[in-house]
Amino acid sequence: MALVTIADAAAILAQGGLVGMPTETVYGLAADALDPAAVARVFAAKGRPAFDPLIVHVADLAQAERVAELSPRARRLAATCWPGPLTLLLPRRDCVPDLVTSGLPTVGVRIPDHPLALALIRAAGRPLAAPSANPFGGLSPTTAQAVLDGLGARIDGVVDGGPCRVGVESTVLRPDPTPLILRPGGLSRERLADLLGEPVAVADRPARQEALPQAAPGMLASHYAPRAPLVLRDGPWPADAALLAFTGRDLPAGATAEILSSAGDDVEAAARLFACLRRLDAAGPARICAELLPPAGLGLAINDRLRRAAGLG
Repeated sequence: MALVTIADAAAILAQGGLVGMPTETVYGLAADALDPAAVARVFAAKGRPAFDPLIVHVADLAQAERVAELSPRARRLAATCWPGPLTLLLPRRDCVPDLVTSGLPTVGVRIPDHPLALALIRAAGRPLAAPSANPFGGLSPTTAQAVLDGLGARIDGVVDGGPCRVGVESTVLRPDPTPLILRPGGLSRERLADLLGEPVAVADRPARQEALPQAAPGMLASHYAPRAPLVLRDGPWPADAALLAFTGRDLPAGATAEILSSAGDDVEAAARLFACLRRLDAAGPARICAELLPPAGLGLAINDRLRRAAGLG
């Protein structure tokens, strides 16, 4: 596998192949969303359970309408949040293969906010199914090199778009009958509530468990995990672990540690999350201890990823 151009990547996709695609959130593993055989290769390359749906990436509203039905609330969100890190869970059209949606009547759709992702979708002329480009359950990649390291010869190429700007996956929102966040992500609950002018709820762990088979992408209780066991900080920092800190202001001297944002900026923390975890994991620690962020803004999404990396859903 090697780095490829947009034209080469579009040709690979037309032949049913798989391409690592940069987005503003994380790198996706792209395949033609309307080709069941290509979608099956995504599951095989990632080792991903077939009950976990995929997000379909489109270049514009017309392409979104090709794969899903948009309600008035969904159209309002699309007009204000796309392109961007928001996936809308919508009634699917018949052209979407069952494998994309795990047989569910809904499909997750978004327009990514990255020029190369949009260029690739347009060049392919097809909606692209693109879960994170990593082995299933592992750390999401935020650079092209991380895709190469994780998937190696199992895919056909990677488009290098540089480091991802947002660094955590998109927010997954079910817009109807009332707005419900099924996966916190790169667009905050507060921002969504402000845009809609109405409350936006967040699905709790029992709601996720009741949703099996998965109602939306990225809802497994154990997910986004490094190789080393990850635990959440509860009291003083442990002496026998590599440490993932928010601001790093109370780190013990000499600790193996990564700091998400010394300024306490949740946006910077989100962009650095997976890269910091990857570096800690590469050092081969017995375990990693991470601290949660204040649960506002992108802190909600970061905490969601850390809890699931710890197997706590």
